[in-house]
Amino acid sequence: MSSLAPPSVLSGRTEGGAVEPCRYSLALVVVAFAFSPTPAFAHASDRGHVLLLPTGYYVVGGALAVAASFLILALLPPDSLDRFWRKRLPLFAFGDGARTAVSLVSFAGFAILIAAGLFGSRDPLSNPLPLTVWTLLWVGLALLQGLAGDLWSWANPWYGPCRVVSHLFGRSQPQLLPQWLGYWPAFVLFFAFAWFELIDPAPDDPARLAWAAGAYWLLSFAAMQVFGYRDWSLRGEFLTVFFSMVAHFSIVERNGDGGLKLCWPGAKLLGAAPLPLSGVAFLLLALSSVSFDGLSKTFFWLGWFDINPLEFPGRTALIGIGSFGLALSFAVLAAVFALAVFLGQHLAGSKHSLGHAVGLLVWSIVPIALAYHFAHYLTALLVDGQYAIAALSDPFALGWNLFGTADMSIEAGVVAGAGSAWWLWNLQAGVIIAGHMLAVLVAHGLAWRLHPVPARAALSQFPLTVLMIAYTVLGLWLLATPSAG
Repeated sequence: MSSLAPPSVLSGRTEGGAVEPCRYSLALVVVAFAFSPTPAFAHASDRGHVLLLPTGYYVVGGALAVAASFLILALLPPDSLDRFWRKRLPLFAFGDGARTAVSLVSFAGFAILIAAGLFGSRDPLSNPLPLTVWTLLWVGLALLQGLAGDLWSWANPWYGPCRVVSHLFGRSQPQLLPQWLGYWPAFVLFFAFAWFELIDPAPDDPARLAWAAGAYWLLSFAAMQVFGYRDWSLRGEFLTVFFSMVAHFSIVERNGDGGLKLCWPGAKLLGAAPLPLSGVAFLLLALSSVSFDGLSKTFFWLGWFDINPLEFPGRTALIGIGSFGLALSFAVLAAVFALAVFLGQHLAGSKHSLGHAVGLLVWSIVPIALAYHFAHYLTALLVDGQYAIAALSDPFALGWNLFGTADMSIEAGVVAGAGSAWWLWNLQAGVIIAGHMLAVLVAHGLAWRLHPVPARAALSQFPLTVLMIAYTVLGLWLLATPSAG
């Protein structure tokens, strides 16, 4: 009989070796930096806890919960669920008048952070740039997007500067971004982003990150001048693409007239248009990269390459293995997802093309991606978020205390204590299971758009449900298994 045991707390920093960070970087100059000799940095909270779940019980329970959700949905009449999804609670309305001002403030903050990265402390736990990018932006804002809607469209640091340039120099006719490109520019940039976070030797180095983030901002700004802000944002700027896709899951819906309404989680996904192949690839990459981030640290993965996890060689030695694993994880997930949809359409005798079905059903990946994002980065958010609040009060390490938080006590015990760890890993496991159950629910709603006959819709979802059960098992195993580095 399995039992809960207190987690072993590992040191988040090693002498002479790199520790795996749980964050992403904004990077286009990633290849130029990848092989240059730099020190390696890491945050103390990164995978610092081996969460010893009672693996058998959690895995079986999670799998049964996802399977039960499929069986219940297969028996429910579509009309009842449709009425449930369509319910809305009106809130209030607001216009876009302040959007330019908010974006300009965001840009000013971004510029200060870049300066802090170049001229401030080299300690990534004291410098606000890596803490803000990795913790507040990539973790915190992504989760807020999934809850409250598209905040990024207001807070991104490009909209305001583009409006200012347009006002000062007039609007020129932008070149058309070829339709056949789809989301491929965003896909390529997101892959570079994932590669930098997972494989680059020192993505937490403040100066290194400042150059990468600054170069990415300039490249995106230039592309927006050529192709127009809207077109490049929607198909080329990967943060906007990712955040807008995640916002489809949120419980806040905004009408064209600015009115806000509350809706059920995932309700907006059911009305989403099918994505092209490039959009499908982008969403699958968002999920596979986070999954590989967890897998790449496990004893199982390292053992495949005869690497002793207790003598972790550092990130530089694993560049080739990591690059291979990142590409392989995406290819395997894409192939298995396409196969599951193909088998489902074959079982249901569908007349829709495979591309149309894949492009529609891939929206069911969004709840899973959000659940993994939450579970995987939760410890970083809880601990590094405190470091970020402290560092923002003294961005240049000059002894300032702008917000009165520079000397705040960092409570690492929020995740280190045995009692804290118990609720922490149960929360992570529960979110993963709930995310997959919501994915099954969304997939059924989308399947009814493909197959008006309920029996055929349910039959078409059987292979995809099997895949979601398998991914639930994988997610819980990644939480439970020991990790290195």
